Amino acid sequence: MEFGLFLGGFVHRDVAAANPNAEHDRLMSEVGLCEVADRHHWKYAWFTEHHFLKEYSHISASETLMAWVLARTERLHAASGIINITPPVNHPARVAERVAMMDHVSGGRFEFGTGRGSSTTEAIREIVRMWRDEPYAYDGKYFSMPERNVIPKPYVKPHPPLWVAAGNPETFEKAARMGLGVICFTGGTPEKMAPLVETYKKHIVNAEPVGEYVNDNVAITTSFMCLEDRDEARNLMAHSGNGRQQTLVFHYLDTFPKPPFVPEWPQEIPDPTPEAIEKGFQSGAAIVGTPDECAQGIERWNGIGIDQLIMGPSGSTYGHDVLERTVKLFGDEVIPRFDTDPEHSTSRYRAAAAGN
Repeated sequence: MEFGLFLGGFVHRDVAAANPNAEHDRLMSEVGLCEVADRHHWKYAWFTEHHFLKEYSHISASETLMAWVLARTERLHAASGIINITPPVNHPARVAERVAMMDHVSGGRFEFGTGRGSSTTEAIREIVRMWRDEPYAYDGKYFSMPERNVIPKPYVKPHPPLWVAAGNPETFEKAARMGLGVICFTGGTPEKMAPLVETYKKHIVNAEPVGEYVNDNVAITTSFMCLEDRDEARNLMAHSGNGRQQTLVFHYLDTFPKPPFVPEWPQEIPDPTPEAIEKGFQSGAAIVGTPDECAQGIERWNGIGIDQLIMGPSGSTYGHDVLERTVKLFGDEVIPRFDTDPEHSTSRYRAAAAGN
């Protein structure tokens, strides 16, 4: 199992009220966390892209932030979670150019995560063609372009790893059939996610990949807080401000199914009580406590066969010092128990497709 950081640029209103530079500090903190992760066994850093969603996510130009992170790290892969590739939002040729350029400047450390529309339009297939064909032309249902040579071509052949965000069985199956890795942003418990993982793994063996190779990967997000002191870790989680972040998820993102426990806006989901944290720990939904306790929770995820856990401590009011402590400790004491392969799985798939 591999591990990635989830970075969303969350700026809680209380933090912003107390600090006029809160937005800048959060963005620079997340860059700093990537530098820490790069030195402490983490393999991936996943960056959201949202527009106009104050508080919830202040990362609107993720390609700029990811390029900066890649320049400041050596081993970490930066991943888009996600780039919208529907033609009315981002012309596929511009996406192909940006992704290929990121591949160049990083030496092959960029992961191309896509979102809704990538599995229902021709865009993802055509982006792959743009990376390969000289010249390229297309006359399709959703977009057309005259004969052009889309440059640059990817640096590491054949092209960056392809991912898609998914949350329901149909999308998991479709992603598998297309040979795309899956990023799931609606975690829950391992037991809840197990049927989706099973669906994906069942169909990936018969994939007809839209790219040049199959990215057999299921990545699921969950929360974590890893510290030497169990009580400190749980107390922080109980006063994290994450309840407001979760409230904003359902307020802003109407594609997320709204569970019955979510109150009507502007009422907020409260931060978890100690009892709720214990329940979440026992179910595997919350990775919290000492390194040994965190490893115990991760065993439950390992048991359902996922390939990567994406973990995001910065959807909170925590200061950078706390975030750095937990990322470093988890990387040093927990990750090596589960990830003993120095090579990224996506790099291995890519190299095999290139015949290396």
